[in-house]
Amino acid sequence: MTGFEWLKPGIVLGSILYAVIGVLVFWISFVIIDKLTPYKLWEEIVEHKNLALAIVVGSMCISIGLIVASAIH
Repeated sequence: MTGFEWLKPGIVLGSILYAVIGVLVFWISFVIIDKLTPYKLWEEIVEHKNLALAIVVGSMCISIGLIVASAIH
């Protein structure tokens, strides 16, 4: 039965809670970065097809995700 310890309700709920916290921290940090830039990131990427900005924002998202995952781990 030692192979199924990760299926305990406390462990599953803890993992879900940490995932939700991680997504919230990621979303809040993206909103803050969007507010700090002089233009709307989503509008620039989607409507104006700014590929360079999309690459920068994508790498920023990966970095923030790694930081959040490391903090939670």
